[in-house]
Amino acid sequence: MKKLFAMTAAAISAGSAALAGSAAVYVAPEVTTIEPPARMGGSGAWLIPLVIVAVLALALTSNGGSEAEGEIASE
Repeated sequence: MKKLFAMTAAAISAGSAALAGSAAVYVAPEVTTIEPPARMGGSGAWLIPLVIVAVLALALTSNGGSEAEGEIASE
C-alpha cells in the first residue's frame, strides 16, 4: 500500500509540474513607426506667407484712397 501511495504521489506531483504552465519567454511586439506626412515643398511653402505679408504691407501703408482723390478734385 505504501508503494502505491508513493507512486500515486509521484505521478500527481510530476503531472502538476508539467501542467502548471510553460516557462515561455515574453517576446515584445515589434515597434512600428508612422512617418509624418511630407511637408509641402516647392513654391507653395513660401508663396502663401509671402501673399499674407504683401497684403498686410499694402493695408498698413495705404494713404486712404478717398482723401487723395478728394484733394485732386478740389484743385
